[in-house]
Formats: sequence, C-alpha cells, structure tokens
Amino acid sequence: MKNNVRKKLEKINIRGKIERNIPMNLHTTFKTGGNADYFAVPESYDDIAILLKFTKMHSIPVFILGGGANILVSDNGIRGLVIDMSKISNFSFKENICSAEAGFSISDLSKEAAENNLSGLDFIYGMPGSVGGAVWMNARCYDVSISDILLNINYLDENFEIRTLDGIDISNNFSYKFSPFQNSNTVILSASFKLKKDNKYNIWSNMKLHKQDRENKGHYKYPSAGSVFKNNRDFGKPTGAIIDSLGLKGYSKGDAEIASFHGNIIVNKKQARSQDIRSIITYTQNKVNEKLGLKLDPEIQFIGDWGNNEYMD
Repeated sequence: MKNNVRKKLEKINIRGKIERNIPMNLHTTFKTGGNADYFAVPESYDDIAILLKFTKMHSIPVFILGGGANILVSDNGIRGLVIDMSKISNFSFKENICSAEAGFSISDLSKEAAENNLSGLDFIYGMPGSVGGAVWMNARCYDVSISDILLNINYLDENFEIRTLDGIDISNNFSYKFSPFQNSNTVILSASFKLKKDNKYNIWSNMKLHKQDRENKGHYKYPSAGSVFKNNRDFGKPTGAIIDSLGLKGYSKGDAEIASFHGNIIVNKKQARSQDIRSIITYTQNKVNEKLGLKLDPEIQFIGDWGNNEYMD
C-alpha cells in the first residue's frame, strides 16, 4: 500500500476507529494469526460504505470479520483492511420475529430469544460467532441450519446499496453450510428470523442440554474453530469418525493437535501457529484420501497471506 494511500486511510472520517498492525490472534477462536495491516471498527452502515468505497477506489484487499470463528488467519497476517463488525450489533423483537445486526453474537441472540419466550435459535446456543457469520456460513448443528429459520437478510451490494434477500431466494440459494454471500463481494448487515412461541423455561432447558453436549464433547477445553471439515452423507459416517478410524486423533504438530476427544476438531494446546494447524489439515486430507479415497472439504476459511506454501511440511 502506497504511503499516500495509508495516510488517507488513517484519516478517513468515520464514527468508528481505524488502527494499524492489530494482532489477529486476539480476534479469532483459534487464538492464532499475525497482524492485520489495518483494522477498522465501524459503528454504522455509513461507516462500512465509506470504508468499502475507499478500498475499492484504491484496490485495497478487505476482509469482513464477525466473531472470528471458522477462520484460520495466516501467521503472516492479513494484507489490507479488516473490517470488524462487532459494533454493528443492535437487535429487536416484534411478535415472533427476531431481527439482529451482523455483529451481534449468535449465541447471545439465542439467549435473548429465550427470554422473549421464542424458540428456534436454541440449537445454536453456545456456539461462537456472530449473526453475520452464522448467515454467511449457513451455520448448522443438531440437524438444523440457520436458513431453516431465516426470514430475510439485509446486505450491502457491490455498488454499496442496501438490498434484501428473502422468501424463495433464501430457499433457492442456501444449502448445507453454504450461502450465496460466499461467492460475492457483498456485506451482510442484518438478518431476521421467524421463531415460535414457547415457554422460556422449556427453551432454556433445551439450550442447556445443547451446551452440556458441547462441553461433554470437549468444545471448550482449548481454543479451536469447532468442526474443521464438512460432513458428507455420501461417506456413510461423520467426518470425525472417519478421521478416528485411521487413528489420527492426537496427531500433533507444534502445539496444534487433532483433539484426543474428537477427530474433527483441531485444538491450540498452548502457543500453536496457524502454520501448524494448516499443516495438520493438509496431512489429514492426504491420509484420508490415500487410505479411503475420500476428499475432505474444510469448512474453515483460510484468511490472509498464505504465500510460499507456509502450511506445507
């Protein structure tokens, strides 16, 4: 980035703040990753549009950060600008409709829904990540996907105009851990969910069971990003069981390890590098393909400067 562009970026007039060289290990659930060149925390939709217009004008790479889940940031960091959505976090309820901005915690939203005697988001209680990230990934667990309860999504299109996706467009464009936003340069701003009336004590009982199940599976023992690979029904069994069948649980590199308690989770035992984690991912893919002829598809997104094949042995 040229010096004159850097100076202009640092002086952009937004309500939020812009900082330099921010460590991404403070903003990811893996607790790994190098520095972002620039890190902006907008406080309004106008802020986001201003930042995106500037970066487009000057061909600066942009990464939209939600809750830092389901991503692995390179040890070399992220070139360009990271836009942290955490301040875009209003939410509201009207009858059985819950609306929330992209930066709000998806787990906290499930709690707010329960307190309003609304069920439907309880499946995602205890999961890290933001509303925007959950929609972008079409987050799924316990046989329920975010798209099952989505009513509409407001987003900023490539021309910086606010658009809405709803109805049949959601049905036709969302699938297993996939949303149309994964193939576009749009930014999710907010989403509304159609929930069901229920007694909050029943909802909380269900939510606590889900969180206890996650605790029993070891999801909170170490920093991780949850499931590393997608499940594929054609494989006949869950990916974790496939990895376990090859005796790969406990395989480690540096302080990164395939969890001893779950084959489809890689954990940061202490001071793991992103390079170690990606090396394990590649090793696992190669072993499963070599032994079983199956190709594992990561659900984790590899973000930042991964040049020079740094993840390879």
